[in-house]
Amino acid sequence: MSFIDTLRSRWQEYRRPGYYENFDYAWTMTIDLDSCTGCGACVTACQAENNIPLVGEEELARGREMHWIRIERYWEGEFPNAKLNFIPMLCQHCDAAPCETVCPVSATYHNQDGLNAQVYNRCVGTRSCAVYCPYEVRYFNYYNHEWPSPLDQQLNPDVTVREKGVMEKCTFCIQRIRQAKDAAKDDGRRRVLDGEVQPACVQTCASQAMVFGNRNDSQSEVFKSMNDPRAYHVLEEVNTAPSVVYLKKVEVNG
Repeated sequence: MSFIDTLRSRWQEYRRPGYYENFDYAWTMTIDLDSCTGCGACVTACQAENNIPLVGEEELARGREMHWIRIERYWEGEFPNAKLNFIPMLCQHCDAAPCETVCPVSATYHNQDGLNAQVYNRCVGTRSCAVYCPYEVRYFNYYNHEWPSPLDQQLNPDVTVREKGVMEKCTFCIQRIRQAKDAAKDDGRRRVLDGEVQPACVQTCASQAMVFGNRNDSQSEVFKSMNDPRAYHVLEEVNTAPSVVYLKKVEVNG
């Protein structure tokens, strides 16, 4: 069986009726490109929340950037009607993720929240996952980065500071998800309510273009958003079944 056939088989398995009913949640994010202004606040918030280092000008010039979410810019149309568009790009948390298939030590896997999780202590830095990721959202940590005082005081104590030699990517701010689940348990509730969990990027989005929630909940805002007629997946043809849904930008002619 070829690699593409394997992915297609896994995609069909994940999409069969009732699969996610056995999971705790199925966290999903929608991004409305008609509301997104490309301000980059989500990038800054993610950087601060998840202890992502600034690699510096020299390393950036060598292609060693470190951003779990980026504002991807692209041209659409032909001159003189060409338009510059942009799209926030982060880990798509695919239900049939190629990175999970190729990792030799299972450092990346699908957890009970429907997330594409990353175990840093298990990762040996083969970078196979980055090669097979069609969205190019996995980053290799080349160094042990440092935060000189007093910048070290801004580090988030709920998030580990990764060492060199491991792959990094968006986690949907899993530390916030765990905190919400613990709070619900302390309150005697079995489920996290809609809106109780917001990743840093969603919380910071000034135009509220991002919506996050459990798509298993038919009353949740993300469920309603992902069923909008404008909804689509990036690179849907590769059958990775992403958990990030984009809403098309509304074009006005004339």
